[in-house]
Amino acid sequence: MSEVLENKEVQKIYIDARGPRFSATITTVVLSIGLVSHNVWLLVAQGLFFLIGATKGPQFTPYGFIFKKVIRPRLKKEAPTEDVRPPKFAQSVGFIFAFVAILGVVVDRSLIFAAAISFALAAAFLNAAFNYCLGCQMYLLIRRFTTK
Repeated sequence: MSEVLENKEVQKIYIDARGPRFSATITTVVLSIGLVSHNVWLLVAQGLFFLIGATKGPQFTPYGFIFKKVIRPRLKKEAPTEDVRPPKFAQSVGFIFAFVAILGVVVDRSLIFAAAISFALAAAFLNAAFNYCLGCQMYLLIRRFTTK
């Protein structure tokens, strides 16, 4: 039984590469508001969206749904696609930062809260403004050094 699983090739899933950038734009706004207002519920919601993106894929987040139903039909160019695994990894990194920020609120350490949100905000801004996904690049680096 284990031989069959080892020989089975992993099915790659491709997504519209413009979707994660759209999501990063909304995430940048949400995290900015959360940082300024110290609204922990906004951060909890964003953390849940990160968790959905990390486990199911960014195309299943509320931002992905908005992109699919509202934005994508209005785009005229053919969609560039990308493997879903790097954005999923980036979503998991975002979730870790959101979790640490929430933990900062729980232990009443505003510096931890601000630092964690700031790191997630910086990564989201890089993707939104410059189409540079820091988490995706981390994923590719890790794969390069761990894959034979």
